[in-house]
Amino acid sequence: MAQRELHEGDTSKSPALQLVAPAAPPAQHLDASPALPRAANGRYGSTAGMKRIEGGAFLMGTDYPKAFRADGEGPVREVRLDPFFIDICAVSNAQFEEFVTATKYRTEAEVFGWSYVFHKHVTPKAKEKMQGVAAGTEWWLGIEGANWMRPEGPGSNIKKRMDHPVVHISWNDALAYCEWAGKRLPTEAEWECAARGGLVQKLYPWGDTLLVDGKHRCNIWQGKFPHFNSGADGYLATAPVKSFAPNAFGLYNMSGNVWEWCRDWFSPSFHINGPRENPQGPPHGTMKLIKGGSHLCHESYCNRYRVAARTGNTPDSASSHTGFRCARDM
Repeated sequence: MAQRELHEGDTSKSPALQLVAPAAPPAQHLDASPALPRAANGRYGSTAGMKRIEGGAFLMGTDYPKAFRADGEGPVREVRLDPFFIDICAVSNAQFEEFVTATKYRTEAEVFGWSYVFHKHVTPKAKEKMQGVAAGTEWWLGIEGANWMRPEGPGSNIKKRMDHPVVHISWNDALAYCEWAGKRLPTEAEWECAARGGLVQKLYPWGDTLLVDGKHRCNIWQGKFPHFNSGADGYLATAPVKSFAPNAFGLYNMSGNVWEWCRDWFSPSFHINGPRENPQGPPHGTMKLIKGGSHLCHESYCNRYRVAARTGNTPDSASSHTGFRCARDM
């Protein structure tokens, strides 16, 4: 697993990454794994729980003054898409458990034996075992035994969070699930088109104002990041996949909650002169693209819960705030 900075925010402000994560065995990559069985009970390739998006032309990107220029959020450009299906919700723990039960798949966090957990969420039991395991950044800890079943490390579980998004999922893990389910990851353009819900150049899936009639519309950090989260939106960590009102396309949590993997390689500049018809990003790269922000985003440091916001991470990286949703061709 790459020793990446997994904190929220402008990396130009971040402390230097310490190369101190636990030693790990070689990664389990899909192309080196045996073929996975298809989804059980005839659900392979099913569009149940998905929304048909008609595609067509939409304005992608942003010229928002507070956009992260280094991430390549702009310029605004017209993009055309073929129709596609996308999951109404991020993949839940219950759905991922079904996949693991059917395939015996082990996530990369399990193979490596550790994953990143936000420092405020690490369990006391995990802290006891942290001898020799230092931080990835000042806010992220490489925790032995942290994975999708134990999101905060040893002593945690998902028994009461089966309807929450699965986390500690690498891009490679997400791809494996998609192959089993007869689906695929959405391209960035598909993800952004779906997240906008038919609105034109709005900051969020519901408009330009973070609060609507004084009510929260997404799960992000409330308070002073990274020291105090008031939980004013109802959650201190992940929220159920159907929390808050959906956008106009009926899609939940396209802003906040968990980062979501996209199919594209990440580049801050390829799209400037890239394809405008069904764009799929650059042909190669070192990081895969993620969208949507997470429950750790805050305007003071990471304002990436905006629809046009984007960043990347290495395909084998996993953390307690990263998940995914699936797409499918017509």
